[in-house]
This record gives sequence, C-alpha cells and structure tokens, in this order.
Amino acid sequence: MNKQSPNSWFKYLGLTAQLLVMICLAVYAALWLDKKLGVAPLFLILLPLLVLGTTFYQLYKETLKKK
Repeated sequence: MNKQSPNSWFKYLGLTAQLLVMICLAVYAALWLDKKLGVAPLFLILLPLLVLGTTFYQLYKETLKKK
C-alpha cells in the first residue's frame, strides 16, 4: 500500500477548502450580478462553472507535477 505524506493530504484539503470558498463567493456574486443586470440565471450558471473548471484545471496541474 502506498503511504502518502501528511503534507500531500493537506495540499488537497487546501484545494477542497479553496473550491468551497470560491463556489460560495461565485454564487453570491452571481446572485448580485443577476439582480443588478436583470439576466437571471445567467451568472448563477456561468460563474460556479467557471470556478469548477479552473479548480479542476489547477488540480490536474498539481497531479501532473507529481509524476
């Protein structure tokens, strides 16, 4: 069995926390923008998807760096 160091677990835990915070901020900003511009639910769909995409890309780069 492959034992990983605690540092690698903390790195991925940090990415998870970052993802949660960024999604919450994106939803809050999207609700505000949708209300301000009257284009609901355009930003409510786009901003969280943008956050997910960039976070998954960041995770992909991190896992490639290990090899």
